[in-house]
Amino acid sequence: MDLNKLTLFGMVKGRMGWLARRQEVLAQNVANADTPKYKAQDLKPLNFQDMMKKQQQTQLNVVTTSPLHMSGARRATSPFAGEENRTPYETSPDGNAVVLEEQMGKIGETQMQFQLTNELYRKHIGMIKIALGKGR
Repeated sequence: MDLNKLTLFGMVKGRMGWLARRQEVLAQNVANADTPKYKAQDLKPLNFQDMMKKQQQTQLNVVTTSPLHMSGARRATSPFAGEENRTPYETSPDGNAVVLEEQMGKIGETQMQFQLTNELYRKHIGMIKIALGKGR
């Protein structure tokens, strides 16, 4: 049984993917806290309607340059849109707009959301096991 075909599990997987990608972006912000003119970035908030529309993941066609190459489709590298923080709280004299306290708060928030989503996933798996008679 492929759980990704169930809408709920597909959406949980998408949410976890978004949270993991956001953690990467926030980690980049922290790593560039001393880089001159670096602007903090974040992902656009995940919208429930957008998640429903993106259930059919976008495919990229692979171009073949030789008849010996295999053709096919590849999933997009990152289906999540990024955005730059347009109104930074403060900017250093060298133009860097990364506020470490703000980034660490976002990282903690993302971690809590990931744990919540993971727990929801685990609970739903448990309910399916109970329904199949294998839960106890």
